[in-house]
Amino acid sequence: MKLNKQIIIALVIMIATSALYRVLPGRPYGFAPQIAIALFGGSLFSKQKQYAFILPILSMFISDLLYQVLFIYHLSPMEGFYSGQLLNYVLIAGTAVFGFGLQNNKVSKFVVGFLAAPTVYFLVSNFLVWAAGGGYHHALNMTGLVQTMVDGLPFYPYSVAGTLVFGGVLFGSFRLMVPQFKTV
Repeated sequence: MKLNKQIIIALVIMIATSALYRVLPGRPYGFAPQIAIALFGGSLFSKQKQYAFILPILSMFISDLLYQVLFIYHLSPMEGFYSGQLLNYVLIAGTAVFGFGLQNNKVSKFVVGFLAAPTVYFLVSNFLVWAAGGGYHHALNMTGLVQTMVDGLPFYPYSVAGTLVFGGVLFGSFRLMVPQFKTV
């Protein structure tokens, strides 16, 4: 399948909508579309992998830019750009790998991918937070690692739920728009 104008427009709309959703006030932290976007990108671009990794990074960058503008104008307490952010971009882009096997309509593959990606992201990101300095000053030992993981648990169910909801929307709407879908 060639990327025609309609598909590119659909992708841009999905990325922009997802980025805008991420900056909505009052949404639970962790309930965000970026992992679903990475899975979608991995599925859509399993043969041209560079695009699979660019899709979630672009979405995150747009939303981080919006956060930064809101922060500058004192409309948000959260900065858009922060130290350690590059690692977060790499982790989100890396979840695209889970999307490489999601080209067919097997529900079991989608369930596994939609659960595995946020789980691996949770485990790796919290491990890296702990390894970089003990995660909120927890000791660099097994007890500190466990406590860092426990500190991150409130975000994990929202991450899984966000991946399921946004994954369903992204994959479902794209399959409706492009029923003869083949990877590029």
